[in-house]
Parts: sequence; structure tokens; C-alpha cells
Amino acid sequence: MIQLFGHPFSSYTWKALIAFYETDTPFDFRMIDPQHPENGEELARRWPLAKFPLLVDNERVVFEATSVIEHLAVFHPGPVRLIPSDAAAAVGVRQLDRVFDNYVMNVMQVIVADALRPPSDRDPYGVDRARADLVRIYAWLDSELAGREWAAGDDFTLADCAAAPSLFYADWANPIASRYATLKAYRSRLLSRPSVARCVDGARPYRAYFPLGAPDRD
Repeated sequence: MIQLFGHPFSSYTWKALIAFYETDTPFDFRMIDPQHPENGEELARRWPLAKFPLLVDNERVVFEATSVIEHLAVFHPGPVRLIPSDAAAAVGVRQLDRVFDNYVMNVMQVIVADALRPPSDRDPYGVDRARADLVRIYAWLDSELAGREWAAGDDFTLADCAAAPSLFYADWANPIASRYATLKAYRSRLLSRPSVARCVDGARPYRAYFPLGAPDRD
């Protein structure tokens, strides 16, 4: 049985979980929390940085959520092809995957991380820059996604696995303005996707962890 180490409230764990649910791949979820110290110890043994998600498949260790999804696409393909077989289309999907991780998810985490700091160590300048960067990427995505059902076109892909947790939490940290109607509608479609809805529901018990306050709208 494949093992996946992670936490249900973790955005990058979500990204991997969505792929497992989409491909209908059986796995054993290894929860990383104080109640399961053995899982944290095993994670650190497998990957010294102890970052998650981490996949173990017949002693093959795969870290980073994108690589986990690439692994599933190669070794456990399911009914949903998350990486297009067409090489040119795959380049576009992978590019959007990096956009959502680097310019939405990681920027959002700057704001969240700052809220977790003691007030004396806050960085208002850095937070203002992060918020401005999110607004810029919201505007770009609103234009880029026009006319598409999913991030790269008609099919749900790796890019959507990245988009779902990115936009879910980014809209909490810096709400998507109503003028970006295309992007807001795409986020709503993502949250209605069964694989994503399953992650949203699995994370509900941990919403108190969100330092900016979790809104009731999702």
C-alpha cells in the first residue's frame, strides 16, 4: 500500500490528496501531528527536511507535491489523466502548476507566516508586497482562464490540483475582488469538484489553525 505523509489542513498535502482521489489510487494516510509521533519520526527518517507531503511506494520515496502527482501519473494512472499525453499540452499544464505554487500559494504563505509571528517581529512592508503580488496574479489569472472550464482547458489536470488549495487559502488571506469574476467562478468550480470538496471537508476540524481567521463562506 502506498503511504502518504501529511496533514489535512496543509495546502500542499491537499494538492497531493486531490490527485489520489482523482486517480482513485488506494493509499495509507500517515497523519503528521502530536498524536502520531511515530509518523513524524518516520517522515524525518525518510526525508531529513521532514517536509510533507511525502509519498512512499515500495520503498521509492517521493517528496514535493508536484513530484508526487507526477509519480502517480507514471506508476498509478487512473481514470483522470492529470498530465496530458501530448508533450506540448503537458508543458502548459506544468507551467500553470508552477504559477499556482510560486505566485499564489507561496505568496499567500508570506501573509500567513507573518500573522503567526509575535507582533514585535511582524513585517508590514513584506505583507503589503505580498498582497500586491496576489492582486497582480489574480488579474493575470482572471484573463488567462477566460473561456476555460479548468486551468489548462477542458480537462482537470495537475494545474487544477495546484490551483484548488492555492486559491482556497489565498482568498482567505487576501480576498479575490468581485471584478475578477472569471477567477472567482473558477475557484467555485474547483470547490464543487468531489476530490476538492473531500479535502475541504477533511480540513474543517482544523480551521482554528488559520491565524487570520477562517471565514464561514467556504
